[in-house]
Amino acid sequence: MSHISLLTSINSTGHIHLIIGSNPLAAARCAKSLEVGAKPLLIAPETTELHYALQKRIDNGEVEWLKKPFEDEDVLRLGREEINGVVDAVFVTFGPRDPLSAYISQLCRRNRIPVNVSDASSLCTFSLLSTHTDGPLQIGVTTNGRGCKLSSRIRREIASCLPPNLGAACARLGTIRQRIQEEDHLTHMALSGDLDDEDSIDQTSTFNKLVTEADLDAAKNRRIRWLSQICEYWPLRRLANITDADVESVLKLSASNPSTSTTLDTTNHDSRTEMKGRIILAGSGPGHPDLLTRATHKAILTADIILADKLVPSGVLDLIPRRTPVHIARKFPGNAELAQEELLSLGLAGLKAGKSVLRLKQGDPYIYGRGGEEFEFFRREGYGDVVSVLPGITSALSAPLFAGIPATQRGVSDQVLICTGTGRKGKPTVPPEYVDTRTVIFLMALHRITGLVADLTSWESEDAKVLDGSGEVDRSRRLWKKETPCAVVERASCPDQRVIRTTLEFVAAAIEEEGSRPPGLLVLGKACEVLNKPDNGRKWVVEEGFKGFDDFEGTGLQELVLGGKEERSDVIGRGGSYGRDLKV
Repeated sequence: MSHISLLTSINSTGHIHLIIGSNPLAAARCAKSLEVGAKPLLIAPETTELHYALQKRIDNGEVEWLKKPFEDEDVLRLGREEINGVVDAVFVTFGPRDPLSAYISQLCRRNRIPVNVSDASSLCTFSLLSTHTDGPLQIGVTTNGRGCKLSSRIRREIASCLPPNLGAACARLGTIRQRIQEEDHLTHMALSGDLDDEDSIDQTSTFNKLVTEADLDAAKNRRIRWLSQICEYWPLRRLANITDADVESVLKLSASNPSTSTTLDTTNHDSRTEMKGRIILAGSGPGHPDLLTRATHKAILTADIILADKLVPSGVLDLIPRRTPVHIARKFPGNAELAQEELLSLGLAGLKAGKSVLRLKQGDPYIYGRGGEEFEFFRREGYGDVVSVLPGITSALSAPLFAGIPATQRGVSDQVLICTGTGRKGKPTVPPEYVDTRTVIFLMALHRITGLVADLTSWESEDAKVLDGSGEVDRSRRLWKKETPCAVVERASCPDQRVIRTTLEFVAAAIEEEGSRPPGLLVLGKACEVLNKPDNGRKWVVEEGFKGFDDFEGTGLQELVLGGKEERSDVIGRGGSYGRDLKV
């Protein structure tokens, strides 16, 4: 049976750490020594090429470089004066194959000096843990030399499960613990008669009551036991959000009602946390409900209020429980800003009422979804700490896929550019120049497709014309060729999806003849013809319908998460009316 390590926490403030080597690991060891308050001494010959991070710390005066080879007496004379010059720890960064590593290890062992040799657990008397640090909270993981990468992975997994602000809570609880100990010590002295109160005139009714040792112990330990109960039984997320007001109320309760000090009811604390308002900015994907993320689907089922964009498809809205109030954005030409302000006002009102508000957007909230603007708005209103953002599958990347267009393809397209065809307040944007190996996706552009084609294929178009210093038209921008393949993809992933395959020359005429079916986007570039060769002699080809999930019939999001249709008939499924709470 192999022995395990004794894990300890060492106060290294003021210690002398000897780092031997000049590689990136030596830089990391110096950084760790500085982090814990120790003084790192670097030993490396003057001719050695130092890692840039080491050189920077030396130049800043953080690390002292002893420009010489290692000598035996270094470990016995470079340390602190109070321990006769012996160094506190030695870090060897050469690795196990260097003979000097084994030699230094044996030297340190003989002198009982802690030594660490990189990638050589047999030469080490101690090892550094993979550590998560949050204020006074430190969590360390070791595999005892079996794999530092695995230690890092486990540490990251553990840290990801911890609530935010837990380190600050540890600091607050530590201060409380110290305060309790100091106050209880004074109380103990008062009860035992060790404190003189010269200003006291009247005596209390219990002045002559016999004070037993049990009374002293009970008074001394009551609140510290209560604090222990809090640390043990409160949910970590509630503990991480503990406030000074919580502390005062708990201390008063424990002092006035000692009989409750052995149990703890956290119901009120949990409900208060849950009742705190929050807002979720979530993307609903391109259209098909099976393309929702599980996180967004959960948010739909649990929200108190849902504020949805106008273009969120009915298949997604059908998932909203009937009991949930829904407001659909009243966005139409000329009213977009007022509709946006209305949504923000409704969201703010919900937050102030302690509600869970879901701001449901099409696609991804941060890809032309104004999600960043809304985050800033709620942060300015003081709710930045309760805003969550959930990603969605953006149509900019999924619509080309559903149309059989690989946005990138070796030898054809090595870059993707996502643009908007309409800027702020409806103004056109600067068109991108032609790049032979680029695929460009235009969102919100089909309503001005004629102007967009003119912007891309000419310098003199009214919206894209740029004048140089002499007043002449700037012709430096590379124009797009009119024969460039393109595709219009409308209502991607919805049953009525439509794809129009054509070229830049005929795309405006195709949309005018076939009509518009929003929301839609334009894909431009040679990638449009990689998997779908052009039909010679035809200006455009129209493809109707979406059959992308036919092979997965019966295993969609609703069936997988909620069970069969019979089970969820009363939970979701607004049908055509979306229920009485729907407000448009």
